[in-house]
Amino acid sequence: MANEGRVTSALKRMIAWVSSNATGCRYCQAHAIRAAERYGGTQEQLDNIWDYRTHPAFSEAERVALDFSLAASQIHNMVNEQIKERLYAHWDEGEIIEMLGVISLFGYLNRWNDSMGTSIEEGAVLSGQQYLGKHGWNKGKHL
Repeated sequence: MANEGRVTSALKRMIAWVSSNATGCRYCQAHAIRAAERYGGTQEQLDNIWDYRTHPAFSEAERVALDFSLAASQIHNMVNEQIKERLYAHWDEGEIIEMLGVISLFGYLNRWNDSMGTSIEEGAVLSGQQYLGKHGWNKGKHL
């Protein structure tokens, strides 16, 4: 999750949020958006994460990274040639592997925390309410 190159720490956390949103884990949604804020996500991006596909706060490179996260996090995996072509237009193979590492990590964390109903910490609740609440986010089973 460290920032070792162009895939910034903030973008990794937004990738994690998209993955968590796709799987429905409210615990990881809140923690990922909180971490995106802590690791340099801009206020405009955080406020508009739900609209990353069209909002001008996101570059085309960021959009395709987030689309990749969504497609790779779904069951059945939805990564197709179009997404791969878009990815390789903006990112090299090492960066794509780095993104997939985040998606895979959150695949595990989403399954674990949602299955266990992990208790959610107050700071994550506040971030979830601030950035995701307008779209219906709540603690769900993570009391």
